[in-house]
Amino acid sequence: MLLTASLLGIPLQFLLQFYGLSLTTVSHAALMVGTMPVILAIGATLFTHERLDWKGWLALSGSTTGVVLITLSGRTHSGTTSGPTLAGDLFVVLSLVIALGWILLNQRLMRSHPPIVITAYGVLSGSLMLMLWVWIADGPPPVHAIPPRVWMALIASGLLCTTAATFLWNWGIHHVPASRAGVFLNIEPALGSILGVTLLGDRLGTSAWIGGALIIAAAIVLTTTGKAEAEVILE
Repeated sequence: MLLTASLLGIPLQFLLQFYGLSLTTVSHAALMVGTMPVILAIGATLFTHERLDWKGWLALSGSTTGVVLITLSGRTHSGTTSGPTLAGDLFVVLSLVIALGWILLNQRLMRSHPPIVITAYGVLSGSLMLMLWVWIADGPPPVHAIPPRVWMALIASGLLCTTAATFLWNWGIHHVPASRAGVFLNIEPALGSILGVTLLGDRLGTSAWIGGALIIAAAIVLTTTGKAEAEVILE
């Protein structure tokens, strides 16, 4: 089960998502990522028999609406030479469906194992699978003539954006249902918009600020209302 989760969460998810990003625009990819909470809530309902009350589904809808408002109003610059494509959008969505399997399998594994153990073995085995695929498909990656700052950026990305983020996510879904955790995925595009304004000088319209307010409100509603969930106790 761990190897299956690692296969889904590292090589398959990242390869498909990055390939989709190369075929579509940033705004469309962000909009597709906004569908993840809905995919996660539906998957948790179908496969783990979790249930959200009407307030939870209302918060989920409001959060997704906020993502739509932000991505449609944001002024982003795509690295692609052409506009968005259906194929690129579908590849991003497919990567999110694969991520659903990774999340649900990890949640099941953490019923009997600590989150740090699942994170460590999952990232390690998934990275080995990805390395093997890269070596077979493209040969060994270049290691010479790469500036030190590039190595530092790669190390920081691996430690913070992958390892630390994966551990914190696993720890979070170990304490709350996957369907309830899904709404917080929509904070990512909202936070990205805020950082774009403060660090990159982007401008957000009224609808974008409304969207950010919807996402924050949805997170507050989902975490402060509803029935308390029983905490999983590790033996």
